[in-house]
Amino acid sequence: MKKAIILILIFFSTKAISQTNSLSEFQKAEILLRTNNIDSAYFKFKHLEKNLPKTDTLYSYALFYYTVTITELEKENRLKEKFDKSLSFGLEAYETIEKGIQYFDSDYKKRKYFIMKNIIVSYFGLGNFSEGKKWKEKLYLAKANNELPEGLVDCFNFDYFTYENKNIWGYEWFAELPKDRFGSSFSKVVYYVYSTDENGNDKDQLYRFQVLMFHASNSSFDYVLTKRLETAKNETSGTLYKYTYNENIDFGQLQLDIKEILKGNINPEKRKQLETKN
Repeated sequence: MKKAIILILIFFSTKAISQTNSLSEFQKAEILLRTNNIDSAYFKFKHLEKNLPKTDTLYSYALFYYTVTITELEKENRLKEKFDKSLSFGLEAYETIEKGIQYFDSDYKKRKYFIMKNIIVSYFGLGNFSEGKKWKEKLYLAKANNELPEGLVDCFNFDYFTYENKNIWGYEWFAELPKDRFGSSFSKVVYYVYSTDENGNDKDQLYRFQVLMFHASNSSFDYVLTKRLETAKNETSGTLYKYTYNENIDFGQLQLDIKEILKGNINPEKRKQLETKN
């Protein structure tokens, strides 16, 4: 009997020590997060989430802050165009968010859809347009099911890169090409071009490229690229008839076209074609 009591005491003492150590590690991770040591905080919260029992009261907190740190690292690498890293963090964040939906309110679930569009940006940044398309389809399905949060209901960011101290953001609209091509103007995709401040953040919108519906219904193409000026000086604007697209837009080719136009190839004799990756 005495031996059994001793074993029970040892068990609960060990458990108490373990809980004390976990709380101490959690507090250290919190300090790292507050002092903007995101990398170190991420590893600690990740370790805690992996090793804490799901019945532990600390578990949901560790999971939440693990989500916070990993999404911050995803963003940091994506904006630096380190798309291999941002993709890795993005996919990890998606799995973590899926795991956390049962613990938190509906606001937490919204993170899932924002990380999905970030994953698309990373795939586009890596030139893996086929995988990017698969994640786009997930967003379109969520749109059809009325699951998307405010900020993603009408359109989403799918591409991002920099060129000569400019930030270029690609946005796609969920709306489909209208049957009546003469009743309104319609852009399926817009690339916004911004100047940047000393920290590389957006400053002024210089101009935008619109994948604009072509009004002739019997044409061999459905969209034509147009350039619209905002604050830019000494720039030309107008319709770029060398750059046309069918309803099923080749987004890899579109990205290449935008990059070529930024280099000054507005009216090329021969349009550069995207090389298909095996």
